Amino acid sequence: MSEQAVQIIARGPRAQAEAAAAALDADPATEALTYSILEEDEDHDVWRIDAFPTAADEQVAIAGVLAGFGGLRVAVEVLADADWLAMSLSGLPPVRAGRFFVYGAHDKGLAPPNTVNLRIEAGAAFGTGHHGTTVGCLIAYDRLLKQRRFERVLDVGCGTGVLAIAAARTGSPVAIGTDIDAPSVRIANENAALNRAHARFVHASGLDASAVRDHGPYDLVFANILAPPLVALAQDIKDALQPGGYAILSGLLRTQERRVLAAYVSRGFRLERRLHRDAWSALTLRRG
Repeated sequence: MSEQAVQIIARGPRAQAEAAAAALDADPATEALTYSILEEDEDHDVWRIDAFPTAADEQVAIAGVLAGFGGLRVAVEVLADADWLAMSLSGLPPVRAGRFFVYGAHDKGLAPPNTVNLRIEAGAAFGTGHHGTTVGCLIAYDRLLKQRRFERVLDVGCGTGVLAIAAARTGSPVAIGTDIDAPSVRIANENAALNRAHARFVHASGLDASAVRDHGPYDLVFANILAPPLVALAQDIKDALQPGGYAILSGLLRTQERRVLAAYVSRGFRLERRLHRDAWSALTLRRG
């Protein structure tokens, strides 16, 4: 990839955009791609994909996938040097998700007194709480909390740590998070300290780390990642849960629900609730 970062933008009807997003997830060359999909113009059925390749071969692969969807208009924009994270966060409003209020330092004064207020700073990690998948997980968790409390919670692919921190702040004595990205683990631990939350985050791939095994089995597992790893981790997540435990899964598009559900239902899980936000889905499952 050139020294200049680029953004690939594809616009078109929802059906085409969702199919293209599913194709990006399914292609091995782009399954780790950072992208978003959202509704840009409801009246005219215009949906938008924003993709951010990190290497030249990934940029070529994205272009190849999107070229297969003739209903999309594709453009490539060069991003000028800037602190894009700081600029984007400055324009992000705080988020209310059930009892949870997620905000950054720039909105500290807006935190209400009657909510569970989570100050989340992104740094180089994914998951400020604004993305539809994270909001979906928080809303799903809020609904479960109306029924019971969870003693042991695991957050797989923790990003900034918002989900495990939410668990710790609502009474879970054990809240563990893992991520394959070392900077995310550091940022998540910093966010836990900011929120005075007894949550611990470790650098690990999958669920085989000793810090994960030693605190299981879990009452609840969050996995807000991508559809392919959700499928691949189905058995590991089952093994990490005690019978009757819950899993909240997200990071998947609505079009990917059937594939993900099949992997879990075949292992004895029961679908309790599905929640849709924009094109994204959050699934609440219970282990048999």
